[in-house]
Amino acid sequence: MLTGSATVEPQATELQCSRKSCTEGAVWQLLWNNPKIHDTERRKIWLACDEHREFLADFLSSRAFLKEIQPLSR
Repeated sequence: MLTGSATVEPQATELQCSRKSCTEGAVWQLLWNNPKIHDTERRKIWLACDEHREFLADFLSSRAFLKEIQPLSR
């Protein structure tokens, strides 16, 4: 049983780079899909900081998954 009033304040969360172990804020979005399993119009999104943008883009491009890179608008 709960007594009194409890208020949960929403916490602002910074969007984080998708690179494993990176904790930097994201400034880019990499739009991609896997044509073997996704509809041609579907876009999945990975987020990237400036440092990992090229690494993630190369990974997706080498598999022919990368469709577009856009600045992250907040």
